[in-house]
Amino acid sequence: MLKKYLYFILIILCFSCTNQSGDYRNNLITKAISQVSPSVVGIIVKSKDSTPDEFGSGLAINNDGYIITNAHVVEFSNNIIVTTMGGEKFSAEIIGMDKLTDIALLKIQSDNIQFADLGDSDNLIHGEWVVALGNPYNLFSVSKEPSATIGIISGKNVNFGLKESGHVYQNMIQTDASINPGNSGGPLINVSGKVIGINTFIITESKGTGGIGFSIPINRVKDIVSDLIQFGKVGRNWITGITVRELNSRYKKYLKLDVDSGVIVSDVEKKSAAESAGILLRDIIYKVDGKSVNSAKEIEEILDEGYFKTGDEVDIIIIRNNSPIKVLLKLIDPHGE
Repeated sequence: MLKKYLYFILIILCFSCTNQSGDYRNNLITKAISQVSPSVVGIIVKSKDSTPDEFGSGLAINNDGYIITNAHVVEFSNNIIVTTMGGEKFSAEIIGMDKLTDIALLKIQSDNIQFADLGDSDNLIHGEWVVALGNPYNLFSVSKEPSATIGIISGKNVNFGLKESGHVYQNMIQTDASINPGNSGGPLINVSGKVIGINTFIITESKGTGGIGFSIPINRVKDIVSDLIQFGKVGRNWITGITVRELNSRYKKYLKLDVDSGVIVSDVEKKSAAESAGILLRDIIYKVDGKSVNSAKEIEEILDEGYFKTGDEVDIIIIRNNSPIKVLLKLIDPHGE
């Protein structure tokens, strides 16, 4: 009898602990949603032609009226309308955008908008709870508040490389929190109410089921937004001063090379970054930023996928006389801007 009684007490304690744990998690999530929602906005984009209006999401980041979103949300806009929580509408201007990272910075004339607390995306935990906030299917215009979906971080550091759109999606955050059309530009937050990413796109099956969402890490966004606020753009205009040719069997035999990959330097411009780095005619560029190369296009892709800016230095491994040499190539703006 005593054994049954103890067993019954144990079951009650287990259920009690489970309920308390569930309530605790639920309180954290609802508190986080309540905390960040006032900083989320709906975006309506009036196109430059006669196509239907587009919609997306945005996030206020300070009380000066700055709002971040995806570049693909606003890049073809003629007029941008921002709706804040509660339904107040503002006309927004584009301060700047960086197509490579798919980040844009908007500004509205408001001095009382609430803004979000940006977190640290370098310390994410695989499996931690997250919430996606935004304007799916333009529901913001109806509800006057962002929609929220819950999930976990399903993956980290997911790389897609350079896309045909010109965007580069590297080290993306993968989540199973539902992200739908219109969520682009809205925040992905943790249960502490910190923004850890900007929701950007979803991979889905043809029938629209089984979707996987991806967000840009907020630390990358902070870096880009800092440049956009200060300069209105991100400096990515550079010239290396190098002309290369693909390495074929004839060149390998003529130069008595032992390597099977790389490109041969066929020209180095005077007073260029390449000349300053010590790169010479007939050098073999073997690796760029730690990655093997076999064409000029691959070099360009590596620089894009590394998010290099004007003024950055790139590690280059060259082969000269069959010996590897490491040089630093500085990416210099040809116009000196």
